[in-house]
Amino acid sequence: MARVWDAYLSTRDKAHIAAGGERPRMGFGKQPALVLIDNYYGVLGGGPKDLIEHIKELPMAVGPEGWEAIMRTQELLVLCREIGVPVVHITGMEGVSPWARRNGGRGRRLAPELQEIGRGSTEIVDELSPIEGEPVIRKASPSAFWGTPLVGHLNYLGVDTVIACGESTSGCVRASVVDGCTYRFRMVVPEECVYDRHEACHAINLFDMSQKYADVLPLEEVKTWLRGWKSAQEETAATRMLASVGA
Repeated sequence: MARVWDAYLSTRDKAHIAAGGERPRMGFGKQPALVLIDNYYGVLGGGPKDLIEHIKELPMAVGPEGWEAIMRTQELLVLCREIGVPVVHITGMEGVSPWARRNGGRGRRLAPELQEIGRGSTEIVDELSPIEGEPVIRKASPSAFWGTPLVGHLNYLGVDTVIACGESTSGCVRASVVDGCTYRFRMVVPEECVYDRHEACHAINLFDMSQKYADVLPLEEVKTWLRGWKSAQEETAATRMLASVGA
């Protein structure tokens, strides 16, 4: 199956994979959670636009691929809500000095486009807006885990598998995936549900995560597993009910 990173791999890279150098999948565990990272207006703006034109008004813009990923993530979010998978939203923290000082202040001021549509920089887009019962965790670093209660919340829920979506692939998503792996979660990244402003960085970071820290999978494969997980949950519940009646 063709992958987004194939075009960026060298001849030796491809030979290494063909010779058995690809990391075996870790696989899903018993209890998944969906973690949505930095899907906010400060990078997406009011709609898909050409990246080069968009950054003139929205310095942190990610390009039209961001909105494509939002639409695919919305599919996953709807499914997770339907079958009872915990959802956690991650966004930036207001009033704290930005972690990336080298940005030279990019994104600190409210861009004219966001003023026009009446949205804050770290406000989560309506398409993925949290509903009652879904926590919103604010972070002040690239990783969703650093300085936040995320790991405690996931442990409380008995989560062993984190499905990570959002932006940027090479930045906050990758940092969160590495930290999640460090905390011994099984990390899953649906390929169509992450995005970046740089095409090469997006592709190669997906490849690198797949080689070291996460199972980077097509969205449909993730959705298929989730439906199977829900069926297994229902079968287990039915079996326990029958056993209790028989007792």
